[in-house]
Amino acid sequence: MRIGKVEVKVSIVAVAVVAVFAIFLAYAYFVSGDSRILLWGVPTLVLLFVIPIGLNYMSQSEYAAVRPEYEREARPVRIKMINLNMVGEPVRIEGVVEKIRFQFLNRPSYIVADRSGEISVKLFTQPEEKIKVGDVVEVLGMVIKRYIATGDAVVNGVSIKKINKTIETKKKIQGEK
Repeated sequence: MRIGKVEVKVSIVAVAVVAVFAIFLAYAYFVSGDSRILLWGVPTLVLLFVIPIGLNYMSQSEYAAVRPEYEREARPVRIKMINLNMVGEPVRIEGVVEKIRFQFLNRPSYIVADRSGEISVKLFTQPEEKIKVGDVVEVLGMVIKRYIATGDAVVNGVSIKKINKTIETKKKIQGEK
């Protein structure tokens, strides 16, 4: 779904929640026959669908607004060089996507690797294009701690996009030996 220039994607979880509550609402109405249930239930179902769309729209538009700033300021780094001393710095990394988690929640987390190592890249909204395991990508983001008080360095991604490049990962090189 497109709102203005922003491509909005609804997570499967949000759709499932609306479907489950629609079934509950229909059951409650047919069992009781009370139309007042529909007076409150239908607007609630609409809100259950509209609120995630609105939140996704705000995330997508915010990320689109800061992307040019990251494109100017982010410096290219090798994954091995990223550490806790770089927290708060914008970075640009290139690597191969080795694993994807939480894509169904519209909050994907990617494990991206290059020759020097691998790192977790967390996005708080869906990327503009579909990213699959094995794709070579360029990531723009900021180095953060995995957890608020402790943890290793990870990248809070602002943008992840496929690039036409071949990158050997550390795992591929070790597998050849």
